[in-house]
Amino acid sequence: MVPRSLDRLLHPIIGPTARGRIAALLGATLLSLVAIAFAKAGEEAQRAFGLLVAAAWWAPLIVTPLAFAGIVALTRAHWPEAKGSGIPQVMAAGRAPGATSSVRLVSLPVAGAKFAFTILMLLAGAPAGREGPTVQISAAIMAAVHRWMRVPVTTGVVIAGGAAGVAAAFNTPLAGVAFAIEELASAFEQRVAALVMVTVMVSGLISLGVAGDYVYFGAMSQQLPLRATILAAPLAGITGGLLGGAFAKALVAMAWSRHRAFTAIRARPVSWAFACGLTVAVIGMATGGQSWGTGYDATRSLLGGEAHSLLFGPARFVATLATALSGAPGGIFAPTLSVGAGLGQLLAQMFPRDEAGAIALLGLIGYFAGVVRAPLTAVIIVSEMTADRSMILPLFATALIADQVSAMVCPQKLYHALARQFAPRRA
Repeated sequence: MVPRSLDRLLHPIIGPTARGRIAALLGATLLSLVAIAFAKAGEEAQRAFGLLVAAAWWAPLIVTPLAFAGIVALTRAHWPEAKGSGIPQVMAAGRAPGATSSVRLVSLPVAGAKFAFTILMLLAGAPAGREGPTVQISAAIMAAVHRWMRVPVTTGVVIAGGAAGVAAAFNTPLAGVAFAIEELASAFEQRVAALVMVTVMVSGLISLGVAGDYVYFGAMSQQLPLRATILAAPLAGITGGLLGGAFAKALVAMAWSRHRAFTAIRARPVSWAFACGLTVAVIGMATGGQSWGTGYDATRSLLGGEAHSLLFGPARFVATLATALSGAPGGIFAPTLSVGAGLGQLLAQMFPRDEAGAIALLGLIGYFAGVVRAPLTAVIIVSEMTADRSMILPLFATALIADQVSAMVCPQKLYHALARQFAPRRA
């Protein structure tokens, strides 16, 4: 809260419009710094888990399932709004920002729990992403700054915070704007567009100044001949759409299905989380650790044309699904990208004369678009993450096909279906 004396001093000097602009700039600055710290902490957590496994190969069998169960138990008991990705929470909060439950969804205590628990999940080897949690944390910071400045927290404020979080997490400003349009905002207005662009610009500049000018997966230049493109793009789109749709359908069913199996699982969330953690541990040990962590390094090398075990994609698919179904805090963006790259590696076996990295890129966007059902955002975010303009048209074709195929498997869009769990309740 602002001290009363300072509050009385500032209000006559700084009008509502100026306070809103200051709040947006200050919020964007703070959230970008937190996003950078979050990324660094996640990297250190994964490194620490690697050291643990090197010192005691059997440790994941104990640490991972216990961590899953403990984190889910704490989350459900004290911060239920911090479970899962974080993007559905921001979508729900944006629909009715004044509702009591919406305020809680993007509150600093929940954001703090999201930060801590996601890092702990990575410390336990979970294939959890930090990008979805960054969206919720960023929206919470933006909302808190606006409350501190005595500026109303509107839908635009929540959306702008979430969009800036995407930009800061991936260093992809255009993707932040596209994600706000395509996913976070159900009705995108000009006023919201301006606020989103300002916050994304500021968060991008702060990220550039602190973390440097980097490309998420490194600059790449992959090309496919027309013949291979005509065959590979539809194949990657169909396969990615089928698998991505199946992944999304499983998560939606876990949230809403009334089938006896899902009802029984939801009745024992901690035991289920333990089983999911044990699954992640066993798969990781059986594949030499390929399914642990975000999979960033392996994904980057696959896109660069290097080869990995053909089990990489399937192992990460099962481990990521187990992590997401556990209900623990953690995102699916980065793990989904790694699964898609693994899928692309499998498809590349059918095109031995063509660039494996380019096929891996098509597999990545096909599966990613199949999961999130946001083809425009998928193309922009992948293009910015690789700085590769030569693959734009194949990427568009793959993403559009994957979106349509995924819709046949899972008619409900994943984040929109999960957001209903956090439907706002007015005080």
